[in-house]
Amino acid sequence: WKTLAAGGSALDAVESGCATCEQQQCDGSVGFGGSPDESAETTLDAMIMDGTTMNVGAVGDLRRIKNAIGVARKVLEHTTHTLLAGEAATKFAESMGFVNEDLSTNVSQALHSDWLARNCQPNYWKNVIPDSSKYCGPYKPPAILKRDGITYEDTAHSYSHDTIGMIVIHKMGNIAAGTSTNGIKFKIPGRIGDSPIPGSGAYADDMVGAAAATGDGDILMRFVPSYQAVEYMRRGENPTSACEKVISRIQKYFPNFFGAVICANVTGSYGAACNKLSTFTQFHFMVYNPLKSEPTEEKVDCI
Repeated sequence: WKTLAAGGSALDAVESGCATCEQQQCDGSVGFGGSPDESAETTLDAMIMDGTTMNVGAVGDLRRIKNAIGVARKVLEHTTHTLLAGEAATKFAESMGFVNEDLSTNVSQALHSDWLARNCQPNYWKNVIPDSSKYCGPYKPPAILKRDGITYEDTAHSYSHDTIGMIVIHKMGNIAAGTSTNGIKFKIPGRIGDSPIPGSGAYADDMVGAAAATGDGDILMRFVPSYQAVEYMRRGENPTSACEKVISRIQKYFPNFFGAVICANVTGSYGAACNKLSTFTQFHFMVYNPLKSEPTEEKVDCI
């Protein structure tokens, strides 16, 4: 809001808001020093979308650069690409003036040491040897994989992460959306979640509104929930209904998935929905309306 009040654009506001969360290491799930992967490295995913031009800039598996949303903005402004990833994204960031620095902290190193001491539990491998539910890797596929009866199972560690998802509606009608996250703890190196994927992590369209998602990115990205929510609003659904329809759509295939979606339309109406689990029954999000002096925390019961 301060960025908008100072004359900044919707994109400026999204960038500065997400960057603040990166600096503050929100929830340990955004920015440096959190969610180490299997090799103890913290990597970042981020995206920013301009609902006026439909241009997007994004980075995935970004290494040793703290300001992921800032790099995503540079991808949007200075390339014709949408998403850069890994070491190449780091080199791009350096060419744009960002500082290459270690993203690890004592906290992230301690998390990784504790994980190793627990025989690398939890992890995200399946159908490998040695048994990934009991031992650390390296893992290899067995000679013959048993493909029958494989089902998706949620475990408690799936709920141990979050994303900053932000929607900004400018007084001139311009809409922007963005995300930033350090992903899930102990992910397989190279993993990129839903957050930097346009239509999955976030989506914006000046003609309709915007949406952003959080939760189990490996499931969410298969349903491009933010895009779908905007399309429901385009068809006349109110924001709350649009979010609920997205959650219900995913529930049909993955009833125990961890996730939530926020939506806002061009009039400034907003809503949210989440999938109800025993450990996740209510979703909280922040709203700033210029007619009120302070941001307000909104809550929605999961369905």
